[in-house]
Amino acid sequence: MSTAANSWNPGQYRQFGGERSRPFYDLVGQIGAADPGTVVDVGCGPGELTASLARRWPKADVLGIDSSPEMIEAAGHVLAEEAANSAVPPRLSFERVDAADWTPPAPVDVIVSNAMLQWLPDRESLMVRWVAELADEGWLAVQMPANSDQPVHRLMRELIDSARWRPLLGDVRLTWQSGEPGRYLGLLTGAGCAVDAWETTYLHVLTGVDPVLGWIKGTGLRPVMAALDEASRGEFLAEYGALLREAYPRRDYGTVFPFRRVFVVARK
Repeated sequence: MSTAANSWNPGQYRQFGGERSRPFYDLVGQIGAADPGTVVDVGCGPGELTASLARRWPKADVLGIDSSPEMIEAAGHVLAEEAANSAVPPRLSFERVDAADWTPPAPVDVIVSNAMLQWLPDRESLMVRWVAELADEGWLAVQMPANSDQPVHRLMRELIDSARWRPLLGDVRLTWQSGEPGRYLGLLTGAGCAVDAWETTYLHVLTGVDPVLGWIKGTGLRPVMAALDEASRGEFLAEYGALLREAYPRRDYGTVFPFRRVFVVARK
């Protein structure tokens, strides 16, 4: 397994930063907290979106956490740049910690988790635990991709299961993707929250060469790349890229990439 391939690449992730950030803003736009004291962004990635929370709530202590050392390093650069521009108060901070291991020292007013929980098999129990760690009238806001039935994931699974790749990739753990919105509505209502749950399918128009492959390389394809050596990685990408080009044909105005996401905003 290649350590480099298994690492998060902030540059690759940022390649479609506008498309990736839109669901974040759609999510946090439904948080009604007026003046929270503590805000935590679980799975903060390279930090730009966490910094936007600090600008929205300038009196809050805002913490971004992520398990990736590469992402936390990138977030440190964001923090330095923002502080130099006096755009973010010094109460913004970042910490490397696994989401499943994170426990706040005191009740939190707002917990945000954008496009992270799909990596964890125990996400439902974690969401319930986070509700218990909210302050009274605190907010939990979660967004997860829900594309397991779409070509980008279906073709990946079929390729992995082919005779050529099954011996190398049969044990690779892919993302679980989201359940239906109603499942989380019932789960968090049962945990004592008022819940708003919905789904949105974005029609992203991507540009460039093999843009869908470029998108998935920054996220869901990482476990596959980590399991292959450099030569096999190139072969897999060539085969998978050809399948994606057929499934998502390039048009005069770009490549249309439908992307479904599930949103849950709960108030304790």
